[in-house]
Amino acid sequence: QVQLVESGGGLVQAGGSLRLSCAAPGSTFRIRTMGWYRQTPGKQRDLIAAITAVGSSDYADSVKGRFTISRDNTKNTVYLQMNSLKPEDTAVYYCHSNPPLLVITNWGQGTQVTVSS
Repeated sequence: QVQLVESGGGLVQAGGSLRLSCAAPGSTFRIRTMGWYRQTPGKQRDLIAAITAVGSSDYADSVKGRFTISRDNTKNTVYLQMNSLKPEDTAVYYCHSNPPLLVITNWGQGTQVTVSS
């Protein structure tokens, strides 16, 4: 089964930056809209950024202007550049298709992002 692997999270001060990566091996996800999601304890997992197979992107209002989603289909990788981070961005970040095709693969482990004030 194809496995999604997120990486790049960590601890950063408010105002800092991080770049997340998502490896999505195989051709399954190459033609699909991909998204970055995030989840905090006790809350639902929310879509915050999405990018189509040809590179059109959209963002949740909470991250618009600060986060940038991109993809490199030659590397089967999706990225999330996060700038001007805020403490409220603290969450576990996941990638998946949009909508999530859970019949193909389950959620990955995610990557923890912690923003200190």
